[in-house]
Amino acid sequence: MSPEDRRPFFRSGPKRPPPEHGIKIKSAGLTWWGQRWIEALERMAPGYGLRLARGKTYARAGRTHDLSVHAGLVTAKVTGSRPQPYDVELQVSQLKEAVWKAAIENMAAKAQFTAELLAGEMPRAIDEAFASAKASVFPVRTTDLVTKCSCPDWANPCKHVAATHYVLGEALDRDPFLLFELRGRTKDQVLAALRAARGGSDTAADSRGLEADTRMNAVRLERVDAEDYDAPRAPLPALQLEFEAPKAHAAVLQQLGKPAAWSGSDSPLDVLAPFVKAAADRARAMALAESEPESETESAHAAPEPAHAVPEPTQPKPTRKRTQPAARTPAKRTRKR
Repeated sequence: MSPEDRRPFFRSGPKRPPPEHGIKIKSAGLTWWGQRWIEALERMAPGYGLRLARGKTYARAGRTHDLSVHAGLVTAKVTGSRPQPYDVELQVSQLKEAVWKAAIENMAAKAQFTAELLAGEMPRAIDEAFASAKASVFPVRTTDLVTKCSCPDWANPCKHVAATHYVLGEALDRDPFLLFELRGRTKDQVLAALRAARGGSDTAADSRGLEADTRMNAVRLERVDAEDYDAPRAPLPALQLEFEAPKAHAAVLQQLGKPAAWSGSDSPLDVLAPFVKAAADRARAMALAESEPESETESAHAAPEPAHAVPEPTQPKPTRKRTQPAARTPAKRTRKR
């Protein structure tokens, strides 16, 4: 029996309308790192499914507002049934200096980490960078995430905390560096530490832009014969292809947000998402429709070909004779007298 079944939860009166400046979400956890953040909340409250569902409804209705993210602290207000909004706090534990130092060294050892971060994505192998320090950038322990709310509900998390958590999950979809900031390092601090660990100059890199992090220092070309031009220089890595349908489509549009030059009444996500979904479904259908090689069992039971198959004679195409029309003889004219 879940905690919600054992004890009655707090029931409020009629809800006040959401504020005009409320943050409305459509779908949190579109990216894999946003989904990991949502899973941290669900792990924290395994027996409070109803409250989490109400919190998601609050987040979609725009009842969460005045969201603020600092180092290790998230504050927000949630409008409920009372005239005064409820105050919500999410406290995320800070990673120690030794943990950050080890993680930066591990990330700097692979250029892929820097390239993905500069592209606005959280590297999938980010846990490997923190594993040597026996830590994770995501909340994994009960002490990593502590929540508070001013509402009279006895449960933790309540629906107001859940609403704030979902809103923050959508914000993480757009900017993965917020996760670093919650753990004690801003975007500028992480990128500067990566540049320093990889031997770059902070001042020079700042003046030239962040592209200096992923440039190649030197390229050495060897002599290649014409017949070996398209031959691989080394064994190619094995490819692993997945054709599972995504949990949500148009995640890139969700992450990019609305461009400054966009003047339409509907957001780019609303306009382009149906086309992105249709293209993705079509591509997946084409990939899954590829013919598979015939198995040995099927080939063994296949009907044998006749030993002396004689092709059917081909019939010649009928030819049409073109007849010239008969020459016309002029009609005789008779003169009446």
